[in-house]
Amino acid sequence: MILVNTETVPGMEIERALGIVQGNTVQAKHVGKDIVGGLRGLVGGKMVEYEEMFRESRAIAEKEMVEKAEKLGADAIVNVRYSSSSIMNGSSEVMVYGTAVTFK
Repeated sequence: MILVNTETVPGMEIERALGIVQGNTVQAKHVGKDIVGGLRGLVGGKMVEYEEMFRESRAIAEKEMVEKAEKLGADAIVNVRYSSSSIMNGSSEVMVYGTAVTFK
């Protein structure tokens, strides 16, 4: 599956837009990593605990979006966009969405 954040895929002609597909996940780190991340926030430094959580969340949400596009028979997803929001302290939602398309 081709994923791009542009309206087209260079060298390919879009035949049909199949619709918007999306995936999302809400995740939280366990309390130990949340405490370590909180301490890091006080003293400064790279917050690897939260970076790991967001990488996992993006991968889960993207996989869900791709599965939905495959069910529609898509060749690619264009205009891919990510968003995130805090649900509560230590947990976040990650959403990814785009337009499923087929090529000529």
